[in-house]
Amino acid sequence: MESFLAFWADAGVDLCFEDEPVDRLAEQLRPLRQAPAPPPAPEQPMRAAAPAGPDIASAIAEARQAAAQAMDLTALEAAIAAFEGCGLKREGARQAVFSRGAADAPVMIIGEAPGAEEDIQGEPFVGRAGKLLDRMIAAAGLQGRVFITNTVFWRPPGNRTPTPQEQMICAPFLERAIALVQPKLLLLSGGAAAKAVLQRQEGILSLRGRWIDWRSADESLSLPAMPTLHPAFLLRQPAAKKKAWADFLMLVERLDRPERPA
Repeated sequence: MESFLAFWADAGVDLCFEDEPVDRLAEQLRPLRQAPAPPPAPEQPMRAAAPAGPDIASAIAEARQAAAQAMDLTALEAAIAAFEGCGLKREGARQAVFSRGAADAPVMIIGEAPGAEEDIQGEPFVGRAGKLLDRMIAAAGLQGRVFITNTVFWRPPGNRTPTPQEQMICAPFLERAIALVQPKLLLLSGGAAAKAVLQRQEGILSLRGRWIDWRSADESLSLPAMPTLHPAFLLRQPAAKKKAWADFLMLVERLDRPERPA
C-alpha cells in the first residue's frame, strides 16, 4: 500500500478528495437511487363540454311532420320558410328558395342548391346557369311543362355544395313537393342532386343519361329519374353540352312516347 501511495506522490498527487477510501466496485453493485417523484401538477379547472352537434334525426322528423301538414304548394313553401331545423338558414341566406314552374308539370327538375342570384330573387335557377337551363327547356319543347326546385332551400355560404346531412334534413320537403306536383319524370341536375335523390355514390358522368328508379323514403312513391349535367358545369365545359342535350332528348322521348322509353 505504501508503494502504491508513493507512486501517486511521485506522479504529483498530493491530496485526496475523500477522507476515507471508497470501494467503487461496491458502489456499482448498490441499487440505483430512484429519482424523486415530480410534484403533482396543479389542478386544472374543468372545461365545459363542447356543444353537441345538430340532432339530425330530430330535424328530419320535424321536417317530415311539417311537410306532411302541407296540403298544397303554397302551404309547403310557407312550411319551408318557417322551418328552423336546417343550419343553412342561419349561415347568411337571405330567404328560403323553393320553386318555380307549373304546379302540375309532368317533369320535375331538381338541382342542388340556390346560388347568389337565387338567394336575391327567391326562385331557383335564375342566374347564368338558370338562363342556360331555360334555353335548353325551350329548345326541347318543355316550356310550361317543368317544375324546378333544389335538394336544399337556402343558399350554402360561398356557394359550396350542400352536405349530405343538409340534404337529408330537407328531403321530406322535396318528397312532399313531388307528391303534390305528381310529375311523371324527374330530371336530376348535377352530381350533388343525383347522389342525394337516388342515394348513389357514382359520379355524374357515370350516372347521366340513365333511367334509374327513384323511391320515396316510405316507398309510397316511385318515379323514373334521369341524372344529367348541371348547367353551371356546361358553362365551364361547353363541349359537354351535347351530352346534356342528348339527355333532354331522351327525356322528351320518354315523356311523349312512354310506351317506348329511351
